[in-house]
Amino acid sequence: MVTTLYLIRHGGTEGADAERYKGHIDVPLSEKGIQQMERLAEYISAEATSKLSAVYCSDLVRAVKSAEIIAGPYSIEPVAVKAFRERNFGIWEGMSFDEIKEKYPEEFNAWANNPLEFSPMQGENTLEVRDRAINALDEILKHPVFVGRGSGGKVKAGIQDTGRNRLVPRYRIVKIMNHASCIVNLITLQ
Repeated sequence: MVTTLYLIRHGGTEGADAERYKGHIDVPLSEKGIQQMERLAEYISAEATSKLSAVYCSDLVRAVKSAEIIAGPYSIEPVAVKAFRERNFGIWEGMSFDEIKEKYPEEFNAWANNPLEFSPMQGENTLEVRDRAINALDEILKHPVFVGRGSGGKVKAGIQDTGRNRLVPRYRIVKIMNHASCIVNLITLQ
């Protein structure tokens, strides 16, 4: 049996034009973000080769609302999984790139030199995000049927890091597309 995953980033959020790291800050979708998800839901309904059987998302309101819109045509309730949250940027959350660079120059340089392993104070590094997301995905994949949604960036970190990558032998990326300004990764598992 082949399982297909659609890894979808949530729609645009309120205040996105300010370009601040949101991480675990719970920000709602903007009207534009809702429209993006509605267009994406129509696209998936038209293009999917089979009916979605499950929809998973982080527990943040922007992801839950996005998942509800995607799941709507299938009359299924999304399952919120805390481990699928965005990266926790700790004390950097709510700050812009320039503000971080100005207020924390040494930490910023450490992050720029080692973005996978550096973690802002009270935050987490990319490898920690990858591990928690992949562990949660591994748990979900124990079920016989799964089609999920979550932040593509988290799982892609697991795909691209060959050091501790547990999922690579079991799946391949079929297509990466940008539809309605939302990133969609289509992955099959053998």
